[in-house]
Amino acid sequence: MSLFITFEGGEGCGKTFQSRILFNKLFDTGISAELTFEPGGTALGDKLRDLLKDKRKGDISPEAELFLFASCRVQLVADVILPGLRKGKVMICDRFTDSTLAYQGYGRGIDFSTIETINRLVTRGIKPDITILLDVLPEEGLKRKHRKTNDRFEMEELDFHNRVREGYLALASNEPERWLIINGSLSKAKISETIWDQVSTRLS
Repeated sequence: MSLFITFEGGEGCGKTFQSRILFNKLFDTGISAELTFEPGGTALGDKLRDLLKDKRKGDISPEAELFLFASCRVQLVADVILPGLRKGKVMICDRFTDSTLAYQGYGRGIDFSTIETINRLVTRGIKPDITILLDVLPEEGLKRKHRKTNDRFEMEELDFHNRVREGYLALASNEPERWLIINGSLSKAKISETIWDQVSTRLS
């Protein structure tokens, strides 16, 4: 059966690690799955990722940022996510539309209706079946990113990251049937166990 799973959370929450763990478990179980990520996952997306993430590339206005992410997403949906779902795969994506609402909406202050309209257009209306939010305090998440970085988002002020976290929690509270909120401060093993329990139940 096809299933669309997304991982969300602030900087340093551990979602990239946990999405890979889930993919490996599915693979070991013999379930057809594919792991991708935003921004990136396609030739176009990888080029735009460099522009979006690297502070050394210069400043980007919030609106330009929004449309660059949308460009990445429309290509990823067309080239990777939709084809995978049509083949009956479990598709796992590290970030998706909720990241845009959290970062560009709650974080940057762009109008939510504008973001939602763009999201509907570029995703062709598809939504995740399960969204896993690894929730950590921004201070803790940023501390995990201990090495020197030029990542535009990691370099934002703490207030920005607090708004992003509040945004994620608000989004999750509006659709509790879709979201799984996990304390990102738990051990990696406990987090992966909780995720697997939920996903395997849906698959069965």
